[in-house]
Amino acid sequence: MPGIILFNPRSANSKPRIPNSILQVAASIEGEFDYYMIDGNLEKDPGKKILDFMANHDIFCFGCTVMPGPQLQQAIPISKKIKELFPQVKIIWGGYFPSNQPEPVLKSSYVDFIINGPGDIAFPLLMRKIRSGETNMEEVPNLIYKKEGTTVFTKKDGIYDQDTLPPFPYHKLNEFYPVKKYLGKTFLGSKTIAYHSSFGCPFTCSFCAVVPIYNARWKGKSAQVIYQDIKFLKDQFGGNAIEFHDNNFFVSEKRTVEFSNLIEKEEMIWWGEGRIDTIDKYKDDSLKKMRDAGCKMIFLGAETGNDEILKKMDKGGTQSGAQIKSFADRMARFDIIPEMSFVLGTPADTEKEVNKQIDEDIKFIKEIKSINPHAEIIIYVYSPVPVEGSELYEKVKSTGFAFPEKLEDWINDTWSNFDLRKNPLTPWLKPYMIDKIKNFETVLNGYYPTVSDLRMVNWKRRSLRLISSARYKLGVYQTPYEIKVLQKLWKYRQPEIEGFYVE
Repeated sequence: MPGIILFNPRSANSKPRIPNSILQVAASIEGEFDYYMIDGNLEKDPGKKILDFMANHDIFCFGCTVMPGPQLQQAIPISKKIKELFPQVKIIWGGYFPSNQPEPVLKSSYVDFIINGPGDIAFPLLMRKIRSGETNMEEVPNLIYKKEGTTVFTKKDGIYDQDTLPPFPYHKLNEFYPVKKYLGKTFLGSKTIAYHSSFGCPFTCSFCAVVPIYNARWKGKSAQVIYQDIKFLKDQFGGNAIEFHDNNFFVSEKRTVEFSNLIEKEEMIWWGEGRIDTIDKYKDDSLKKMRDAGCKMIFLGAETGNDEILKKMDKGGTQSGAQIKSFADRMARFDIIPEMSFVLGTPADTEKEVNKQIDEDIKFIKEIKSINPHAEIIIYVYSPVPVEGSELYEKVKSTGFAFPEKLEDWINDTWSNFDLRKNPLTPWLKPYMIDKIKNFETVLNGYYPTVSDLRMVNWKRRSLRLISSARYKLGVYQTPYEIKVLQKLWKYRQPEIEGFYVE
């Protein structure tokens, strides 16, 4: 029977973690199609393995999940080569990148279809049609493709009831790669599970790649199902910590508390992503229960201390600079580390305004650290997301900014850094502003090294803090070469780029 290859390209930190995206797709076709999983994080040369495999097997479809950034570095050349050598094979991309940038993807001529959102129904239906030779794809939901030169968007399904979806075929993954290889060492635990418990987000932040895909919708698995899955991975493969990679794990206080009650007896440390204005509504008893149940850190989009910019970002209308500071203090009282991300360099009418706002955000970040020294700070440079109609994106377009029209341009060094939100390529941000942001980040990470880097033993932390102390306290951030030398020598890890995993 003709088969399908499901490919998970190399992630940003190249550390293997459970490939939930292709497991989700695999679950939808389990028992109906033959399929093979290939993971770019565990292959020295995944392109060669894929091409060799296709030369020796009857493959009719290549499915690839593609996030912006490093995954494109493998997804583009491999997909292009497959179409060149095996033109009969249909190539399907899923993930945030193709859903947000469908035109350059489909114009490439080597990607045939894009799964735009959940593929639980779309992918198996598309496979049936391709295998039978059908060409009418309009009844396949969540699909983007070209028909006679026109881009077709099929009807968009809502997010499916997560408890009714088939379980992940871990047994099948284990045939290709031992699941234990995915349970890596992090500051959370020696065998950390990567897990998705929900899809979407009920908010419409104007800089978030999730918004155009899920349109402010969210659905999560029940606490009982999450617990059963985690318990299975613990009992079968030794997992002892959890990273919840949901876009927003903490939407429901009730679900969070129920899960905390269930997981507490397993003595597992865990981390998840949430919103400040949502979690700040949690009762004190709920926060205490979360911490008692192992919640050690929460990733939170603080973004800025400027209330006007928060409004432009459409942060739900309730988050404010005052609330961010109050929340940092509240998390300290419950011994939960708030890992707050900030987005510096949003567009403004004048260069002076942009520079002033960067200075104000730097000052605000230092206020957060004075309130809660244990708060982790992640700094990004603002990069646009095509959320049509949002005030922020309209401002971006008015500056003349444009995304690449050719797919291959996304994998040059400049645009790869853009996808990591470290190089903005935006006309309103000048080089001296970028230098200011990066230099402050260096000094901040010197004075407050991240808790997530296990290789930073105490004497190294003390040394970095000592050498950074004067700069941080006096606000002298220019050319911090002495800090950079130590960070490079000791291979300092930035979690937003390299994740929590250690060698």
